[in-house]
Amino acid sequence: MNNDLIAKAAIDRRMAEIITPVIEDMGFELVRVRLMSGKSTILQIMADRPDGGIEVDDCAEISQAVSAVLDVEDPILDEYTLEVSSPGIDRPLTRLKDFEMFEGYEAKIETGDMVDGRRRFKGALAGVEDDEVLINIEEGTIGLKFDWLSDAKLVLTDDLIKEMLRQRKAAGALDETNFDEVSTELETDTPSEGDQ
Repeated sequence: MNNDLIAKAAIDRRMAEIITPVIEDMGFELVRVRLMSGKSTILQIMADRPDGGIEVDDCAEISQAVSAVLDVEDPILDEYTLEVSSPGIDRPLTRLKDFEMFEGYEAKIETGDMVDGRRRFKGALAGVEDDEVLINIEEGTIGLKFDWLSDAKLVLTDDLIKEMLRQRKAAGALDETNFDEVSTELETDTPSEGDQ
């Protein structure tokens, strides 16, 4: 069984084998890769720095490097669009270390098969124990084997947003001097011209 959620489908695993060395050589980590079909085919790559924080220019560089390798390897038969992005604040959780890193934050987890009569779990992450992801749900803390998981992502909350902003500021990636000044206009109780 696959030991991460970076790439579950066979084609996604093949893509991960091809692009992971390229991304890692550039100093980034592959968070997820998915080949999605619909009206058009999209190869979605999510990458991040090991310490977090990836910028638009980084995504463009990754896109160029990965595109060059994919042109040589040519693993996708049909025409496709390459999409490289950050994992975002409500990021997918694809590796055991992600569940440790975001302990205490709310997440949604899905399993491939039924576990105690359900496949979907939502609650605060409680870390990792061996190969199990711990999550606090209404019934208490449960452990889900990592190999059972089919999807997992953080839930966007105020606490998560505050923590991500704090981390970006601490890493020097957030320069508040570039922000517009916020001013508040207070309403007064003075009557308007039509009220007089």
